[in-house]
Amino acid sequence: MNKLQLIVPNRYFDNRGFFAETYTRKKFIDIGIHDEFVQDNHSVSNKIGTLRGLHFQAPPSAQAKLVRCGKGAIFDVVVDIRIGSPDYGNWYSYELTEKNGHQLYVPIGFAHGFVTLEDNCEIVYKCSNYYNKKKELSILWNDPDINIKWPLKTQPILSKNDISAPLFREFNSPFIYKENS
Repeated sequence: MNKLQLIVPNRYFDNRGFFAETYTRKKFIDIGIHDEFVQDNHSVSNKIGTLRGLHFQAPPSAQAKLVRCGKGAIFDVVVDIRIGSPDYGNWYSYELTEKNGHQLYVPIGFAHGFVTLEDNCEIVYKCSNYYNKKKELSILWNDPDINIKWPLKTQPILSKNDISAPLFREFNSPFIYKENS
């Protein structure tokens, strides 16, 4: 039942700040997330308007992700790239912030990206498979067929790879939609 899910962990506040349990395997299994996470990543973006994405890894190195913003705020985006999915090519966005503490579960078969809404953002995410440079793929962040409404006030700060990513219509997805998965 691995589907896109917004997760809102409980936060316990006191005069020192707060405590939150961001991952407990049993609780995630109870809500239908059965992935075993094998790698944690920490991304820092210094400037507002830094855009990373739309990224994914092809099988057999495909990754599910559990994404959260530990500092600052991001506009987080996923695109369904599973052939045969009723949502194929559709995008979904979520604001993940230090303040709201929300996390996004991104199952295999979705491209993922984000843009920073503040300076000095830190994004922390778990992955269900190890990074494999040879299987790393991307789709152009501003593809006109996907038409993501990024909340940008200026041109984004991009990597060379993100600038030259292929268009969605040029992309042959290695992911197949399976009902009830």
